[in-house]
Amino acid sequence: MRIIGLDPGLRHTGWGVIDKQGSHLSFVAAGVISVPTDGPLSERLARLHTLLSAVIDQYQPNEAAVEETFVNMNPASTLKLGQARGVVLMTPAEKGLPVGEYTPNQIKKMIVGVGHAEKPQVDMMMRRLLPTVPEKIPADASDALAIAICHSFLQGR
Repeated sequence: MRIIGLDPGLRHTGWGVIDKQGSHLSFVAAGVISVPTDGPLSERLARLHTLLSAVIDQYQPNEAAVEETFVNMNPASTLKLGQARGVVLMTPAEKGLPVGEYTPNQIKKMIVGVGHAEKPQVDMMMRRLLPTVPEKIPADASDALAIAICHSFLQGR
């Protein structure tokens, strides 16, 4: 089974693709979709959809996993992130993929064993589970791989 993990953002959306065969996980690819910060929001969201569609078409995952949004102190930023997350949820669903959703604490607990783990701990454990991940990948891509791993564990396939 091939899983794409997605870490939504309006500026940068991380993506990571893994394969799962039995209990064995393997790294396929990871990256970040960056959308220009200028221009109307509708065009930025459309661009995110187009670029994410291309990634899904290229790697042909069977399932997708998306991190749930946390609410921050700035309501306007939270609303924009929610709109980007809507695009990130809709795009794989539009392509017929089942989409799992996970809270940051669920992801950390599945990867590290502790729901309030720090990012470096999550990155270290993700690399232990996927030892062929390149040394230098963006943090958003690393998070997306952790989301995909979480999905693979919780789906039990």
